[in-house]
Amino acid sequence: MAKKDRIKKILVEQILDKADIPYESIIFSHGMDRSTDELEKYQINEHDIYKTLALQGNVTGPLIGIVPIDMHLSEKKLAAISGNKRTYMIPTKDLQKTTGYVHGANNPVGIWQTKKFPIYFDIRAQQAGEIILSAGEVGRSIRVKAEDIAKFVHSEFVDIAVEDN
Repeated sequence: MAKKDRIKKILVEQILDKADIPYESIIFSHGMDRSTDELEKYQINEHDIYKTLALQGNVTGPLIGIVPIDMHLSEKKLAAISGNKRTYMIPTKDLQKTTGYVHGANNPVGIWQTKKFPIYFDIRAQQAGEIILSAGEVGRSIRVKAEDIAKFVHSEFVDIAVEDN
């Protein structure tokens, strides 16, 4: 591959390389607007993609919930599991200040490395085996084994997602 054609590894990929965690880089050229062609190219569907959501707990402070992109996070379930009475989404305007990432770029690897917030993966990630997560930049993602990434960020698999209505 010509030098100019190589894509520079971003921080999350560098961290995973150092930790010997295998992953596949995925680039969505239109950011969060994934085209059918790109999904087919990487042989994925929307349910394979997981979103990393930042919440505030009334007891624990910031915490992270990771659920399939085509589902919703149950704030009640997350609150009960995390030892909070209630949790709520961190407003977009406060997201970068809290997690270090803009909307659409939150990722458990970077958040764990810098903030050590509690992280909870929905149980469906464990059942899926491999999942796709943001890699810290809008349009950049990684495909990784859910068990590997959860272990790396000291996470657990819990039932926190609910179906879209």
